[in-house]
Amino acid sequence: MNASRPIRVEGHVSAGFEAVRDAFADNFRRRRELGGACCVYHRGEKVVDLWGGVRHKATGEPWEENTMVLVYSATKGLAAMTLAVAHSRGWLDYDERVASYWPEFAQMGKAAITVRQLLAHQAGLFAIDEPVDRSIVADLDLLAVVLARQKPAWEPGARQAYHAITLGFYEGELLRRVDPARRSLGQFFQDEIATPLGLDFYIRLPESIPNSRLATLAKPGRLAMLRGFPIRFALVAFNKRSNIYRALAINPGSEIVHDAQRIYARNLEVPSGGGVGTARAMAHAYGVFAAGGEALHLCPETLNALAAPAIPATYGFYDECMKGESRFSLGFMKTGPTWSFGSEGSFGAPGSGGSLGFADPKTGIGYAYVTSQMGTALTGAPRDLALRSALYAIISPGPRS
Repeated sequence: MNASRPIRVEGHVSAGFEAVRDAFADNFRRRRELGGACCVYHRGEKVVDLWGGVRHKATGEPWEENTMVLVYSATKGLAAMTLAVAHSRGWLDYDERVASYWPEFAQMGKAAITVRQLLAHQAGLFAIDEPVDRSIVADLDLLAVVLARQKPAWEPGARQAYHAITLGFYEGELLRRVDPARRSLGQFFQDEIATPLGLDFYIRLPESIPNSRLATLAKPGRLAMLRGFPIRFALVAFNKRSNIYRALAINPGSEIVHDAQRIYARNLEVPSGGGVGTARAMAHAYGVFAAGGEALHLCPETLNALAAPAIPATYGFYDECMKGESRFSLGFMKTGPTWSFGSEGSFGAPGSGGSLGFADPKTGIGYAYVTSQMGTALTGAPRDLALRSALYAIISPGPRS
């Protein structure tokens, strides 16, 4: 952000959490923040709720209290919450075969894939070979047929490869099969999580949300991406034959969530990367998961499963799309040696450009950061790291942030 412009930081922090506000303000002065928000729940209490800067780089319109923004893959965490609710209700067993709930899924060598393997990006289904456009994504019955026909890239369970877009589509159909009302994932999220908790977050953004409530994303240029990405990832990111290109750029590709007139696509569900909402909503949801889940009637068995360590594929946690180690479990990312957040047992999801949400059951933290200025870091954006470092220095001096 231009240093000559006055920095607008609004909101509140509880006594003792002033250092998080200082870090948030420093992001504008020192780390080129444009606009964003950070919210933290601690043991069920909202202790940080900050926003500031601008929501639209070209016009300078301010980021306001209820401004919402696209969080890309940070959506995965909110989508995984729907399956956790289904698990708590006894509808879904993480160790059951997917085909037990969705028989058509068994074709093309997928009969033995378990729910746990699918949600850990170990099913080899990171790309879709058939052409998939917006019309197919909007037709959940047709999309399910295409997904069921997909052949795994290798023996399921052998390797890990980031299911950048496909994971949410598979989750959505799985949820439709186990939900007695056969609701879509976006509708289920709205009915069973967002509405009960009063969240401003949508996995299916409705027409009724005006453009004035939405922040636009300022993306880094190609040169910045080449300089900022790890070299191994940079070499494959623009290779149209690479795993990550196939996972992220085509059939249907991540750009499907954008709309030239309405900023973000309306009435379209992309549960792996199309969520739009506030940091406050994300932190509130994660705060419930971190503090016992009572508001959503989550059972201890579900929460224990989410906090448990990730289980590696046969060849370990090395990711064939991201070209580095990462850990996933039950639809969430897990803290680990190369991507550390919260305490042991934490679970969440980062999004392209810098957004992050997670639950830390050990400390009772629900955290979220969102931004309109996308960065290039793959293992923790500097602005987010500054906020988390300030937070954990307050609540638990010593552990990693």
